[in-house]
Amino acid sequence: MIALTLAEIATAVGGELIGGAQATDVAEPGDLVVEGSVETDSRLVRPGSVFFALPGEVTDGRRFVPAATEAGAALVITPERVDTTAPQIVVADGYAALAALAHEVVTRVRMASADRVDAEGRPAPLRVVGITGSNGKTSTKNMLRTILEQHGETVAPQGSFNNHVGAPISMLRVTYDTRFLVVEMGASGVGHIAALVRIAEPDVGVVLKVGLAHAGEFGGIEATQRAKSEMVTDLPASATALLNVDDDRVASMRELTAAQVVGFGTSADADYRITGIETDRSGTRFTLTAPPVPAGDPSADGGRTGGPDHVDVRLAILGEHHAMNAAAALTVAHRWGVPLADGAAALASMTRAERWRMELLQGGPEGVTVINDAYNASPDSTAAALRTLAQIVRPGERTVAVLGEMAELGEFSTEEHDRIGRLVVRLGIGQLVVVGRGAMPIHQAATLEGSWDGESVFIEDVDDAVRSLQDMLRPGDVVLVKSSKSAELRFLGDRLGGVTE
Repeated sequence: MIALTLAEIATAVGGELIGGAQATDVAEPGDLVVEGSVETDSRLVRPGSVFFALPGEVTDGRRFVPAATEAGAALVITPERVDTTAPQIVVADGYAALAALAHEVVTRVRMASADRVDAEGRPAPLRVVGITGSNGKTSTKNMLRTILEQHGETVAPQGSFNNHVGAPISMLRVTYDTRFLVVEMGASGVGHIAALVRIAEPDVGVVLKVGLAHAGEFGGIEATQRAKSEMVTDLPASATALLNVDDDRVASMRELTAAQVVGFGTSADADYRITGIETDRSGTRFTLTAPPVPAGDPSADGGRTGGPDHVDVRLAILGEHHAMNAAAALTVAHRWGVPLADGAAALASMTRAERWRMELLQGGPEGVTVINDAYNASPDSTAAALRTLAQIVRPGERTVAVLGEMAELGEFSTEEHDRIGRLVVRLGIGQLVVVGRGAMPIHQAATLEGSWDGESVFIEDVDDAVRSLQDMLRPGDVVLVKSSKSAELRFLGDRLGGVTE
């Protein structure tokens, strides 16, 4: 975090500062300067850190104040006064205080960088992008970070830090040298993305897709659409709303924003148009055609960027759905002054989108290829992964889909699992292994759809699934492992692919 005095932090979060023994070496406790990391996990606290003692569903952060203090926390922010030698700020709501501190820090860095120029004399203020969508947020964030970090200090979350805690923690990592801030914005209900937008105030708001991920929590696809639209509804006219125009629900958001709308996708009316998508085992290829960035565009840096207005993109990442994620990343970077060719070259260096996301593994049984995509699963992402499996198979090889439950679908769960089971048959997948009782409708639907005899197997226990697969697999098999946030299935995929770490 940038350097702030305790008094400045107390003002930002609207709390009461109580000086501790550590603050006695200054005339006023409020004058003590803090510039360490901001943490909500006491295990991550280092000397100089700020520790937020937040209440949780399982435990209370106040229980870990002694551990944080012992680790060297310079400040504790807590909803109730605690026993600690460190200074503490008592606030009414710890989560609101975290959001307020993130907003204060991003605002200060933005203001300080307003007149900054790069080595070539071009404007170089802090640029902030928010990314949301039912699928693809983390992959797009990683792609954009890979591009932008070649052109200036870039802050983006590790993993999927995209909720009301993770996103502000990521924002608090900016420094006065930060050139780009990439914020992944997830939600499990209406109002969550709007809150994150108010904190970060993005220059560009990206909406990738509206699907049934978390539909059980949102209450249906319409509520999901309303929640995702919060990314663009409060953007000012000086910002850009970057929309996937292939998705009708996303494209309709152009009517909800005062910001300039830029579309990307395969549609003929996309400003940044994707053509010629091809996928095989070596990765994904497509061409992206871009319009000139008009001089004076408030979201762009320095008018039209250098380089061609189209580029052939080569990703070492499986799945045609990643063409959309890559196009979104390239579009943001292009509008911020990065030539398309430079962005494409950076993306070509990526070997995977993220751990356990369409990760190609070939170190297991001889002749067996594993696609470990078991980080998470929604109906859309599972269908996309299955289509990729069917696309990359070579003559003489057998496709095997190992599918677990798609969680958080609520009343849509049976219907969507049923739909996936029927899709497996229609794509001609050679063998289906369904793991876990929550996923059973996949097995039932596949059996009914194809009148299969042994091509679909239901196994309730992951360990049993490992043993069955070890007996079942043969050279030439291409295996997809897909499930929702199941550590057991992630590691099943790793074991099948020969990963031991």
